[in-house]
Amino acid sequence: MATPSAPKAPSKQSVVNLWDFLVKGGIADLTRTPSEIIDTGRTRELHRYDKAKGVRSKGIPVLLVPPLGSQASCFDLRQGLSLAQDFVDRGRPTYLVDYGPLKGEDRKVGIEHFINDVLPPAIRKVSEDAGGRDVHLVGWCMGGLLSLGTVAVHQDLPVRSVAMVASPFDLSKQPLLKPVQAVAKVTRGRLVGSALKAAGSVPAPVVSIGFKATALPTYLKKPRTLWNRREDREFLGQVQAVDHIMNNMLAYPGRATLQVYQRMALRNELATGKVQGPNALVDLATVKVPVMNVAGKTDVLVPAAAAHHVGDLVTGSRDVRLPLAPGGHLGVLTGTKAPETTWAYIHEFLEAHDRKRR
Repeated sequence: MATPSAPKAPSKQSVVNLWDFLVKGGIADLTRTPSEIIDTGRTRELHRYDKAKGVRSKGIPVLLVPPLGSQASCFDLRQGLSLAQDFVDRGRPTYLVDYGPLKGEDRKVGIEHFINDVLPPAIRKVSEDAGGRDVHLVGWCMGGLLSLGTVAVHQDLPVRSVAMVASPFDLSKQPLLKPVQAVAKVTRGRLVGSALKAAGSVPAPVVSIGFKATALPTYLKKPRTLWNRREDREFLGQVQAVDHIMNNMLAYPGRATLQVYQRMALRNELATGKVQGPNALVDLATVKVPVMNVAGKTDVLVPAAAAHHVGDLVTGSRDVRLPLAPGGHLGVLTGTKAPETTWAYIHEFLEAHDRKRR
């Protein structure tokens, strides 16, 4: 009878990897891509990324638009896997609008504040800084909605195209919302609505928990996954970088949260393509610039059907692209497969529209 073989002892490399990951926390290089602040305003800090040495400028500028509640570093995850750095390395003038941590009265602002008072001046400043050229917008999640809403309301802005990643347009395609909608029917939406009004904003730790909850199976399997992949330093570095984003979410402004809850989650108004704001109607059919929305194949927060519904709404756009790429809600933007899929789609889309069509 054969004797069972003894369990294989962890290699020296795996011990070093786990020590660095669990104790030192120093596997991923989280150094930010160099940039300078060129403009500021209420909840607005505009960054211009430094040009890469020896790389000729190519293409019109791109402005990266993060969602509310997330660190702007979602576009600059880590060295070796940064969409911002990738743009810079290709010679494209690259800018980022950062809302920063919301404090005091800023925690009470609504979506209209970002559509009217944050993105328009940022877009105009980018255009001015780049010699009066048009600007491409690239937004992840709510950042894509803010970008498209801004273009719909302010059609005089120098915007050439809007590229989105995992931006939701039809929340009836989101199964996770069914329990919330069921409770809202019984309480007429007052339970959550009253709580949001009383709180004034959604605290950062709650935002972090909410994002993690959408990937609960992944988090439950995380200890086993880390052990099984302990030899893979690159994988552990990626996990650390993603954890850094997830553990450092920002407070979500109260009025904006209430608007998302009542008008998107409950009434699904955005799925009609028309949302009446305090000062203007947001009508997506009036958007004439090219539009793209990349959906993640395994995104449980914004399933492909919820993201790609935008194709039925931007009827005035001459070029609408709805690609599908590997990854969940964050992974489709920052995963290890993103450079050859999502980023490639974005680069191809922007390059196709660098020249203005007559």
